[in-house]
Amino acid sequence: MSTQELGHDFDRRTRPYRSELLAHSYRMLGSIHDADDAVQETYLRAWRGYAGFEERSSIRTWLYRIATNTCLRALENRGRRALPSDLGGPAQDPTAQLAQWPELPWLEPLPDTRLGASAAEDPLAEVTQRHSVRLAFIAALQRLPPRQRAVLVLREVLMFSAAEVAAMLETTPAAVNSLLQRARAQLDHDRVDEDQVTEPPTPHQRELLDRYVTAMHANDIDGLVATLAADAVWEMPPYPAWFHGASTIGRMVAAQSPARRSGDHLLVPTKANGQPAFGLYLPDERGVHRAFNLQVLTLTPARISHVVAFFDLRLFGRFGLPETRLPN
Repeated sequence: MSTQELGHDFDRRTRPYRSELLAHSYRMLGSIHDADDAVQETYLRAWRGYAGFEERSSIRTWLYRIATNTCLRALENRGRRALPSDLGGPAQDPTAQLAQWPELPWLEPLPDTRLGASAAEDPLAEVTQRHSVRLAFIAALQRLPPRQRAVLVLREVLMFSAAEVAAMLETTPAAVNSLLQRARAQLDHDRVDEDQVTEPPTPHQRELLDRYVTAMHANDIDGLVATLAADAVWEMPPYPAWFHGASTIGRMVAAQSPARRSGDHLLVPTKANGQPAFGLYLPDERGVHRAFNLQVLTLTPARISHVVAFFDLRLFGRFGLPETRLPN
């Protein structure tokens, strides 16, 4: 087979797995930027080794082996990505000046458009994939040691057998089962539970999102608080301070947001991590609405339970959102 023919064959066989390998790398690394780099490295390594691929496993299993080990190498000398709530207790004064910690490797959201699956093609697969990238689950994964993280994702999300995972990690099935048991125990300790989250949002939840947008547009703090669960959490990486409780969050937004009048907040809907999300724009001194933060919301059947507002403006490009936006 000529090099050109080999290239066509490689592309034909490996291209269908790119989006799921991206989701896998994101679960491992907690960053869309790092995940993109890992996928690029995975395909480069796979191409270099393709001529010697002996079909002892499926092409998919072979690619996951390369991707997993690429991610594990990337994690060797890198701190885990976190959310502010991973670092300590909630802030006590919602009106205090906020300091940024830009040097920390913060968790990043994943655009739903990068997941690749289509509901028309396989609705069940799409729902499963979106639930496996929920922000709370990704944050919990980052608390696990890298090999435990890899085993949990490969066994419980991707459903590879213990023998397949052992071959990927060059260990034994018994060692894989031990790593999985420890990973499960840690997740149980962290109480990662999103059973109340529904997919897709119910009519009530869609109305709740409309109320949230309306309150933000109007700079209506009471209206905003009314959409939040009593024990809601609000986080804003790279600010390490986070806030607990609907009334505290209302006071924080009133004190910390530059918005001062109706129409200052402009929200543009998008989706991240299988959850509702918004790009938030605020006016500059000339009245031009500019990217301010990207908010990812967690909904319960009744209220909004969690908002993570990411202040990394590079994310707007990743989500296909413009840097500036005209009011509707």
